[in-house]
Amino acid sequence: MAKLVVPQTSEEVASLVGAVALAILGVIIVSALYVGREIFVPVALAILLSFALASPVSALQRLKVPRGIAVVGVVLFAFAIIFALGSLIAAQLNRLAGDLPSYQVTIQSKIQSVRGITGGSSTLERAAGMLQDLGKELDKPKGAVPEKSVSPSLGSPLGSRPVAPVPVEVLQPDPGALESLRSLIAPLISPLATTGIIVIFVIFILIQREDLRNRLIRLAGSHDLQRTTAALDDAGNRLSRLFLNQLLINTGFGILIGAGLWLIGIPSAVLWGILAAVLRFVPYIGSIIAAAFPLALAVAVQPGWSMLVWTAALFFVVEPAVGQIVEPMVYGRSTGLSPIAVVVSATFWTALWGPIGLVLATPLTVCLVVLGRHVERLAFLDVMFGDRPALSAAEIFYQRMLAGDPTEATEKAEEYLKERSLSSYYDEVAIKGLLLAQSDLERDVLDHSRLVKIRDTVVEFAEDLSEQTDQEPRGERSTIDAEAAAAVEAAAAEPIYPDLPILKRSDLPVEWQGDYPVLCIAGRTALDEAAGIMFAQLCNVHGLQTRIEGPDALSTSNIFRLQTEGVSMVCLSYLNASNPAQVRYAVRRLRRKLPHASILVGLWSGTGDSQRAVSVKESSKTDVLASTLREATRVCIEAARPDLAILEDVSVKRETNNLAS
Repeated sequence: MAKLVVPQTSEEVASLVGAVALAILGVIIVSALYVGREIFVPVALAILLSFALASPVSALQRLKVPRGIAVVGVVLFAFAIIFALGSLIAAQLNRLAGDLPSYQVTIQSKIQSVRGITGGSSTLERAAGMLQDLGKELDKPKGAVPEKSVSPSLGSPLGSRPVAPVPVEVLQPDPGALESLRSLIAPLISPLATTGIIVIFVIFILIQREDLRNRLIRLAGSHDLQRTTAALDDAGNRLSRLFLNQLLINTGFGILIGAGLWLIGIPSAVLWGILAAVLRFVPYIGSIIAAAFPLALAVAVQPGWSMLVWTAALFFVVEPAVGQIVEPMVYGRSTGLSPIAVVVSATFWTALWGPIGLVLATPLTVCLVVLGRHVERLAFLDVMFGDRPALSAAEIFYQRMLAGDPTEATEKAEEYLKERSLSSYYDEVAIKGLLLAQSDLERDVLDHSRLVKIRDTVVEFAEDLSEQTDQEPRGERSTIDAEAAAAVEAAAAEPIYPDLPILKRSDLPVEWQGDYPVLCIAGRTALDEAAGIMFAQLCNVHGLQTRIEGPDALSTSNIFRLQTEGVSMVCLSYLNASNPAQVRYAVRRLRRKLPHASILVGLWSGTGDSQRAVSVKESSKTDVLASTLREATRVCIEAARPDLAILEDVSVKRETNNLAS
């Protein structure tokens, strides 16, 4: 039976061809980087060093030093420091090599003591001896003749005469002076040539920095100057900050380790301090490698074990302190890469370029992430390697509501609340998550059971946050959660409003002292009811007890049975009021039911669609229109206590003026 072939659309074919072309281009680039590593490694080192030296050059230029002199001076000074450190390392290594034979006795005595503790010849030693005997037996050539008996007196087989071996000596001709000089210089030619290339590249990159930037903009496309400039500035600032911070932190780390090892008594402490500072540029495993050498030397130097313990304690204390306390304070919340990206990049670049690739892995991957953030076709690089969350806070909230898991949503909210208020979380995260659900509902991908599940999960979620207050934190705490940090950064930098007051029931007018002076009714769906639950919680937090009713309460048969005793304010909750007639009829019914109550219509879609908001307000004849939960809560507080002067934000005033016009 023939298979039915479904024809593909032109868009699908184009997408497939683009993916294949991108994969082929990636293979070509990786192959070129591997084959031409002798060329690309010096160039990459020069570019990255230019990022690190750009700040000192700019500082000298601000002091009116000519650019050429500033560049040459900074580059020569930097490489002088590098060569001085190299000479110091060589001297320390020579000294250590001369002292190593004196440590042999200590090592042998410790081996004997360890054997004594384990009880002499152990089972493992006997097993090792047996394996060695078997190996010798297996190594015998096939068909080997057993050895003949040897005469103990003559030292040769019986009946035969001893054969004396003939010594053979190969003599080399005496090399001349030129040959000796060539053999001495040959190993130094390649490193010196590479260093010279790097120095020249760094100088020209720093001198021609603006010209190179303009040429890159031209190559990337001068038609989109904003995006290209943003990408270059982001890459330059991020890499310069990364290099300088790493240099300062790792230098301090090396000084602490070197000083600590000197106090402990480890020989060549300066060498191990420099090695610790250099190896710490290698992520994760660099500090472990740096600790291995002093630990091994501690075993060989002292007959006892105290030096080994103190050395291990030094690394165990200094490394976590620098990594967990100092680095977050210097780098901020993120360095731009996720932990898995650091490991993957270190593996990839090491396989590609060797040890130099291991050192360059992090800055090169930062460049790729910056490209992914500013080039649409390379956005997958940011998703794969960047430290920004793959899902936004609103998407995480919606996904947790769909899964019926309020616990994780509460944990994320509590992290957000360390830096922002409860109303800010509801407006910036939760309502946007419900708007995603509203979008799915309009596309007919959400059935009634899922809507009910989302509503019920929001009820549990709001109950979990019932102990929270709606006040802006005063900077006592900061979140370390990546998703919450991204949500805080995406929100307004400053509080949208000043803190709203908390009302006391005894201070309210008589008509507002009922059990539930505020009534919130969902406009159309269970999603509107979920938004109304959040609004009710905000009102309760500020001292206005609020009751929530579902969308069925607005039907003709149910509205007359609606309990309205003591209600002074009615809020209609809508995530989408695309049909103003529904809002108009709902307001008209509530006018007949509650002629003396104020009616507030909440369009929780934000401030983006002001024209629709004006249309809804004019057609429904409502008293007040609010676009955020915080604004609606403020309106209720002002209605209950007109004597309280609550300052508005400029954006709110602007929005009110737009609505009025």
